[in-house]
Amino acid sequence: MKAADFRYERPDTVAAALALLADESIESAALAGGQSLMPMMNFRIAQPELLVDLNGISDLAGVSVTGDQLTIGAMTRYATLEQATELIHAPLIAQALPYIAHSAIRNRGTIGGSLALADPAAEMPAVMLALGAEITVQSAEDTRVIPVDDFFLGVYETARRATELLTSVSIPVAAPGDHFGFYEIARRHGDYAMAGVAIAQRQGQFRIAFFSVADRAIRATGAEDVLSADPTDIDAAVARLSEIDFDSDLNASAATKQHYAGVVLRRALAGMTV
Repeated sequence: MKAADFRYERPDTVAAALALLADESIESAALAGGQSLMPMMNFRIAQPELLVDLNGISDLAGVSVTGDQLTIGAMTRYATLEQATELIHAPLIAQALPYIAHSAIRNRGTIGGSLALADPAAEMPAVMLALGAEITVQSAEDTRVIPVDDFFLGVYETARRATELLTSVSIPVAAPGDHFGFYEIARRHGDYAMAGVAIAQRQGQFRIAFFSVADRAIRATGAEDVLSADPTDIDAAVARLSEIDFDSDLNASAATKQHYAGVVLRRALAGMTV
């Protein structure tokens, strides 16, 4: 298979990219790492008329810490994140990175591309959900900061508009006494998970986000309430997972997904680190 015909542009500034995306009469797609978009185009699942390649925009990459916030540029590649010393302030991201596909994919894949695509089976949307991130999107007219709880809407669906670029994501830096956990079940290392969970415990309060069990990365608010009240009451937390609207897929039924969710929750809690 090969992609349908499309127009290709490679701007070197954010402003130039946004100007291209501003024309709503043309179906456009922004190219980041391309690890998902290019196969989708080759199978003609995605057929943009205009492909805007972001790889020439250096301003969209980088990791920085300002005050109590860690900010990651959308075009920062996973391989770069793996080597970033700033991740001492974001242990949960560091825990999840080795589970994202394989090194060849991480060499090209970007954090912004993953969040903008919103694949329900991807790790990084759930990690950002657990961390309470803020996602910055920009259009030719304005800039919006979207709380992560409002960002993921469904399968490949987010609050980002077609004329906007996801430019960065910010999270609170880890503080003394914070704990984080991550666990996923996959058929083979590097495969998409059959179920996975990311957990942040800050000031005694839990945020628990599952991936590959529903139509998007999703918080388990009932389990959060139980563990925030009593971190040892794991059985009750697992029982509250029944409140999630689990989806079936080619790998497992909804009931099996619920079982897997309980398994990964128990194992992530058992392995939580400071």
